[in-house]
Amino acid sequence: MGQWNGPGRWAACVAVCLVLSGCMAPGGTGDDETVSRFGAIGAGGGIGSEATDESRSAVISALQGRQSILPPGGSYDQVAGAVLAANSRTAEAELRAARLRAEAASKNWLPKIGPNISLTSLSEVVATIFVEQVLFDHGRLRSERLFAKADVEVAAVGLAQDTNERLESALSLYLDTAEARERFALEGRTLKDMSHFQWVMNECVQGGVSDRSDLNVLNQKLAEIRARQAAAQEASVTAMAELNAMSGVPLDDVTGIDALGVAGRGVKSLAVLRAEAERDRDIAQAQVDRAGLLPGLTASGTTGSSSDGPDVTVGGGQLIGFGTGANLKAIEMAKDTAQRRVGQATEDAARAERRLEARIVALERQASEARQLETQAKANLDLFQSQYDAGQRQVMDVVGVYETYASRQSAAVDLKYELARTRLELARRLGLLADGSDI
Repeated sequence: MGQWNGPGRWAACVAVCLVLSGCMAPGGTGDDETVSRFGAIGAGGGIGSEATDESRSAVISALQGRQSILPPGGSYDQVAGAVLAANSRTAEAELRAARLRAEAASKNWLPKIGPNISLTSLSEVVATIFVEQVLFDHGRLRSERLFAKADVEVAAVGLAQDTNERLESALSLYLDTAEARERFALEGRTLKDMSHFQWVMNECVQGGVSDRSDLNVLNQKLAEIRARQAAAQEASVTAMAELNAMSGVPLDDVTGIDALGVAGRGVKSLAVLRAEAERDRDIAQAQVDRAGLLPGLTASGTTGSSSDGPDVTVGGGQLIGFGTGANLKAIEMAKDTAQRRVGQATEDAARAERRLEARIVALERQASEARQLETQAKANLDLFQSQYDAGQRQVMDVVGVYETYASRQSAAVDLKYELARTRLELARRLGLLADGSDI
């Protein structure tokens, strides 16, 4: 091939590569794809036309469509707003990095240009510009773009999971605080009533009407109540201190808990969305690996003080050996494995959601029964109190009934907050603790 130098040679190399790339663009693979999934790049440095790119992603569209079930202006919403404002959002940085990688991959079908400087045998420095354009690569470049797109989806789901997990942790701490405060108030009322019984028993002992052993029993019960009250106060202080550390602003004045209508939303679990995104990424990686085993077609040329080309080269893949067929079959199996992981994730998520939904229904029933039992225990206590006032009952008889009433109150508190935590867990799995568009 004849040698020719100067600007004309450089222009010819670039023109040939651009013409050839135009014939194959943007896939560089001989496919009929006409627009890269991440081909529209904005001038601002991020992925341009984000709505266009993301609207083509079923995973990101599903994330954006999620609406928070936290009642606006409620206690949960106040806690969530404060906690999100103080979030360092490490997963957001990972998503930005994935977007930049996708932006870089969106241009991988264009010619690649680089300097080449060498020292000849005559001790002369030869500087050239090397231009290379992939003409046929068995779908490697297209698969690299698909891999980058799926990587963005995985990072987006990771950000949604991270945000919902953070909110669940914060709201769980808030529930711990609210439960401890309610228990502190409950033990305070119990202590007040039991102190009255202890005073009556003390008067009876001093008057010789009752035995001191009953007074000792009441003193022991009072000590246990004071211990439970102190433990509740400590738990409240600890949980609130941790919550304030997460939020960065004091949340001590927030009170009350909201009822969350989380069941029956019909949205896909975040775990399933992540499995789908990882499946797409794994399949794209398998396609890249497959293309790496097969030879491709590349056009290249150099220009500068020493120029040659343009040349068309067949190669680029690994050397074909006796194990190449098995490697190709293993890559195909990797695609099947990725699909099976989605099925497994879907099954696991469905099982967890059905379990939580059934648990919510059971807890709602148990909470209703606990309130009824509490009402019945209060009626029994009032009856025994009236009988005691009429001289038909002893003090210890009333104390026993009162303890039953107090235990019913405590059980109602247990079920109330267990139900709230179960609803939070289900909402976290479904990604319903924050608006997807805000994330």
